[in-house]
Amino acid sequence: MPISVFDLFKIGVGPSSSHTVGPMMAAFKFAAVLRDSQILNQVNRLEVHLYGSLSATGVGHGTDHAIVMGLLGERPDTINPSIINPTIAALKETCCLSLGRQKDVAFDWQRDMIFHEESLPHHPNAMKLCAFAEDGSLLIENTYYSVGGGFVVDQNQVDAKLEDMDTAEIPFDFNSAEELLALCKRENMSISRLMLENEKTWRSEEEIRNELWRIWEVMCECIDNGLTHEGVLPGGLNVKRRARQLHQRLLAAEQNDCLIATTFSAMEWVNIFALAVNEENAAGGRMVTAPTNGAAGIIPAVLHYYMKFQAGASERNVVDFLLAAGAIGILCKKNASISGAEVGCQGEVGSACAMAAAGLAEVMGATPEQVENAAEIGLEHNLGLTCDPVGGLVQVPCIERNAIATIKAINAAQMALRGDGTHFISLDKVIRTMRDTGKDMLDKYKETSKGGLAVNAIEC
Repeated sequence: MPISVFDLFKIGVGPSSSHTVGPMMAAFKFAAVLRDSQILNQVNRLEVHLYGSLSATGVGHGTDHAIVMGLLGERPDTINPSIINPTIAALKETCCLSLGRQKDVAFDWQRDMIFHEESLPHHPNAMKLCAFAEDGSLLIENTYYSVGGGFVVDQNQVDAKLEDMDTAEIPFDFNSAEELLALCKRENMSISRLMLENEKTWRSEEEIRNELWRIWEVMCECIDNGLTHEGVLPGGLNVKRRARQLHQRLLAAEQNDCLIATTFSAMEWVNIFALAVNEENAAGGRMVTAPTNGAAGIIPAVLHYYMKFQAGASERNVVDFLLAAGAIGILCKKNASISGAEVGCQGEVGSACAMAAAGLAEVMGATPEQVENAAEIGLEHNLGLTCDPVGGLVQVPCIERNAIATIKAINAAQMALRGDGTHFISLDKVIRTMRDTGKDMLDKYKETSKGGLAVNAIEC
């Protein structure tokens, strides 16, 4: 099934695309089914069942809150994040949920929000939603899987072995980097141009450019908010925001000519951009999944780096960057995973690093072969990265990990641009290795907070 660049870059809220954005969207869809099936008025009570990683780290990721907001009829791309906490507080007090903002139903948080230790077979991120009539009989239930990056599939799609009901035919379909490069060579196109032609399957070129620019505007808003806000992040770890203070120090240092060199200054800026985004994510602010929330700081930071330091950078560069990055994200999702619960953080930060490296190489004038090489370098050097968030929160090590991967992405692009595109290990082989490594990785290292730093930090 075809994947659009807009499937990878979604506007949503923090702190997690798979644990917050996906579950909210699943609950929104469930409420819509109740409405469209003409049984909304029959619903008297709801139950929410969480399994696997959604259960293990759901509270820390705000999964329970996200599902309730989705049942209320809120979408992750349009919700005002500031209404979430007061709405949840009111619901817990009244035990009454306005289903789709149309029908009041009973919802007792202690009774109806149920966390299960077991996992369901299809994916670690599983949830089941149930609606009951006044006499206690089950009206309808459905199981949803949040498979990473805000993508959601329900049980019917799983049974039909479909993760996407989109049956559109794109002009240049590719399932591997080898196929992508062959298409670029045959059509004499850059990767971004080929992606643009594919995107025209769903939208006009003007709409594509406008929507990608809107994605970029939200990324910039997120950075600006992260550079403005300060204080302690929610969740109980007492992690302090650093981006605003570091930003002020950097501005002062530049004004006083205290920095060693321009390159050092650029690295400082990149770190601050990434920290700003991921601190906003940890606080539940408005985000763009890129391709996930846990790795959402890497692509915006690298693109912001380019737009700030490259003379003559323009809107066209933003579009080309995101399209080329999207091509790599598509390959990672199709042939491995972008879900930390499925393959560890290599699937989130690793994929984002590869995407950012490819995007930067593209706008720096790389050939398709050099772009593929940049992505390969970025992903290869994140292989084996575990997902072990302390306290189930997207804070430690996630925030700093984005900053480190941002520098890796820039370095990967620079190394690729110094070569001719030929290299020893192909991107396809690295993606395959990520998939196999994820299968071999113990579950405690895959977004369950049962191993790695999540355990050792508490013991210390």
